[in-house]
Amino acid sequence: MSHASHPPMALVAITRHGLKRALELITKVPEAHLVVTAKFAAEVPTMTQPVTLLEGPLSQHMEGLFGGYQTLVLFISLGAVVRLIAPHLQSKEQDPGVIVIDDAARFVIPVLSGHVGGANAQAERLARLLGAEAVLTTASDVGKTIPVDILGRELGWQVEAPKINITRVSAHVVNQEPIAFIQEAGSPHWWTRPTPLPANIHCFDRFEAVDCARFKGVLWVTQREIPDEIWVALEERLVVYRPPRDDNR
Repeated sequence: MSHASHPPMALVAITRHGLKRALELITKVPEAHLVVTAKFAAEVPTMTQPVTLLEGPLSQHMEGLFGGYQTLVLFISLGAVVRLIAPHLQSKEQDPGVIVIDDAARFVIPVLSGHVGGANAQAERLARLLGAEAVLTTASDVGKTIPVDILGRELGWQVEAPKINITRVSAHVVNQEPIAFIQEAGSPHWWTRPTPLPANIHCFDRFEAVDCARFKGVLWVTQREIPDEIWVALEERLVVYRPPRDDNR
């Protein structure tokens, strides 16, 4: 089930310190809803955003929260959050982004669906708003390299490849093995990091210019119809991206 139609974000607090931090943050995040244990209801000020009061333990409400929001931001310990979400995990395509913020608001930690669910990007955003540090652990973010699974998403690119291809090529990218990046369509402004493109990424403007035998992975941005024989020849090394047709270079 896609979460795209669900409310964007819930800030979840079950302690007085957590509620204080959530209230500080929600004024800066207009799309967020507040979810707080009912015993602190008297401490919740009047606000324009929706407020949900939880009766009983949070664990009883996790299924609804997990399936009801695009991103969950929990002001709870990391270990507790892992236990709370574990029974509800499905896949990175279905699970919401989950972020943990400590009671002192020093660290913002994306726990689940960092890339596909957008938790990494949201964690960096929330960290800036709080003056905190985003703790990213996904390999492509730590290594400041291409996130194969979501490359060009902000530009409207759609990834087209079997899951195994994305997994294999992602590993080759983060292991700094030779990767061919072929761009025949779409915006040239796809590399948004302040650091240079990693040295293992080799750029080409057409597929025919690439000696595929030299590369562990091929990332191909194109509008072409790709023959089955190319998919077969490249086995699990090919990932294709389809930019919007009105966004050709």
